[in-house]
Amino acid sequence: MSDPYGSRGNNDRSITKSNEPLGGVSGDIAGTGPAADGGAAASAAGTAFLAGEGMTGGYGRGADILHGCTVAVDRGRIAVIVGPNGAGKSTAMKAVFGMLTLRAGRVVIDGEDITHLSPQDRVAKGMAFVPQTSNIFPSMSVEENLEMGAFLRRDDIRGTMAQVYDLFPILKEKRRQNAGELSGGQRQQVAVGRALMTQPKVLMLDEPTAGVSPIVMDELFDRIIEVARTGVTILMVEQNARQALEIADIGYVLVQGANAHTGTGAELLADPVVRRTFLGG
Repeated sequence: MSDPYGSRGNNDRSITKSNEPLGGVSGDIAGTGPAADGGAAASAAGTAFLAGEGMTGGYGRGADILHGCTVAVDRGRIAVIVGPNGAGKSTAMKAVFGMLTLRAGRVVIDGEDITHLSPQDRVAKGMAFVPQTSNIFPSMSVEENLEMGAFLRRDDIRGTMAQVYDLFPILKEKRRQNAGELSGGQRQQVAVGRALMTQPKVLMLDEPTAGVSPIVMDELFDRIIEVARTGVTILMVEQNARQALEIADIGYVLVQGANAHTGTGAELLADPVVRRTFLGG
């Protein structure tokens, strides 16, 4: 299988738990060009490793925020959710992770319906979620934060920790320092590293580059590519839409909680309506 990410990132597939070849990873799951409705999204969900299909729901007893929203991504691929403020991007991700009750639709991972599982049970199924804020323990050291990520594991975690340090060398250098003393980009590395300590099948990132410099953003995206190369499935909400779509195998543009456009990252970047409406021309 050809590498869709070209020269970006490190090609070493030893990061995280899998040294296996990415066998069984299908090609792009949106191969028919950008869709102006949820049709392509629904089609993609049928074969995807992770899929939130036709999700409708909101928080508590409030009004629905999602309206038949579908997001899906194949194994070892990167899916990016973009859209205007208030479009329901983070809500869609939280719905996939079980943080709100769906009134319609379902969530499937590797063919198993997990719609009624709690977030904790979804972690046991191989899902890891990195929220946008409050995603580290600031009074604990970097290494203690990473150890907290392995709380469900009963095996030796030293190998995984070494792999996280290989992915984020600055964390090894600062492993005895309190995480709250790090820069914004370094704290995001701690958050992602802690999630990787669970040895996830799916890594979910809610605006991982929020508040970081363009240089740090590019570095984080390169590390995300490296994680995807190991076979870990990536679902990401991102405010830096243009840069995120550049690394996306599939992208979803949400508007008012519903699918507005679906396609590969390249297709969405080339679509004049998407560019004019959501990417600033």
